[in-house]
Amino acid sequence: MIPIIWRVNVFDDIDSTNTWLVARAMDEEPEGLVALARHQSAGRGRLDRRWEAPKDASLLTSVLLRRELRIEDAQLATAAVALATRSALVRQSGVRPKLKWPNDLVVGDKKIGGLLAEASRSPKKGSYIVVGVGLNLTWPGPPEANGTCVKDEVGVTLDPRGLLDLVLEELETRCDQLNSPEGRSQLRDEYRGALATMGRRVRIEQFERSFEAVATDVTDEGHLIVVSSDGDEMTLVTGDVVHLRTIDEDVS
Repeated sequence: MIPIIWRVNVFDDIDSTNTWLVARAMDEEPEGLVALARHQSAGRGRLDRRWEAPKDASLLTSVLLRRELRIEDAQLATAAVALATRSALVRQSGVRPKLKWPNDLVVGDKKIGGLLAEASRSPKKGSYIVVGVGLNLTWPGPPEANGTCVKDEVGVTLDPRGLLDLVLEELETRCDQLNSPEGRSQLRDEYRGALATMGRRVRIEQFERSFEAVATDVTDEGHLIVVSSDGDEMTLVTGDVVHLRTIDEDVS
């Protein structure tokens, strides 16, 4: 395993750790650059949804990955960061969130964190994947977000920098897994086992349509496999997922 040299840049206030890191990636910054913010004024989630937490209330960070990653690997790279975040959180607090496809961490049906990946490829500058993490430590989000936080779950106040160090430690192993077919298979298996979406009836919301299906598996790239009510199997690369109920709840 080739060690990653993590270089953490800490910001008191920034518009977005992802925006800052993408700009550095475009300047050919090597893998391992990390941005950590006490506060973000323009934090973003999927579909450019805005998310702004009080200062020091969340882990707000982004990491730059390169290796031999393809643009198609963005979901699996996001899964690697999500799993590393989950493991670090277990180690520091005992909170064990599940993952909700494609990019959330949840405790029960409440969101405790989210991720956002941005990837690009250039013949001159090579490819990169920037993965941002927002994890609720002492603030569960606005009421309409149906969120929770570590402090509400276990009464513990975590230090964002200390938690980040554990996330990077956990991520290094998973980055090594991204480099081989065997490692990717192990990573996918870990991802599948951590997904609360597996076996659930879900509503898929895409730009052009919305439909219900059952989530049955994930591909080697981390994309979601579902079976529609008509019995058609399809693979989702993008889309928002709303958890409806489990199969067991349907027959009970």
